[in-house]
Amino acid sequence: MKKIKINTGAVVLAVMFGILGGSGVITFWYAEGLSYFSTDPDACANCHIMQNQLNSWQKASHHTFATCVDCHLPHDFMGKYLAKAKNGYFHSKGFTLQDFPEPIRITSGNLQILQDNCVLCHKDIVQNMITKTKFGEDPMSCVHCHRDAGHGESA
Repeated sequence: MKKIKINTGAVVLAVMFGILGGSGVITFWYAEGLSYFSTDPDACANCHIMQNQLNSWQKASHHTFATCVDCHLPHDFMGKYLAKAKNGYFHSKGFTLQDFPEPIRITSGNLQILQDNCVLCHKDIVQNMITKTKFGEDPMSCVHCHRDAGHGESA
């Protein structure tokens, strides 16, 4: 009878990958990860921290015209999924470690995406006032005057 030699390094590596992969699958399932691939605004409130933003959006002027992804993500394929990946990482890190600011605030990069989308959707109205501006460089950023357009009045 031939003795089978077991490579303990390979077994340890397989167990580590199994634990890591299993933990990832459980976390993805628990966090309702597939919902983030949709355009359903309810997905944005999967974590309770965003419930106020969802509630205020439902009462705001843009409710019948735009969902979260229309305003908060780039409209091109690569830009959209790169922003989703970046935001997903920081959102899950912040939610897991509880190290996000309260009240929650938009980052400068996401504010630029918001500005670009305002201009894209309202280009017929704003084309003579502004061109593609960088937030912070031009006092004519859309949210400067229209802070409550997407989420209703601030509390």
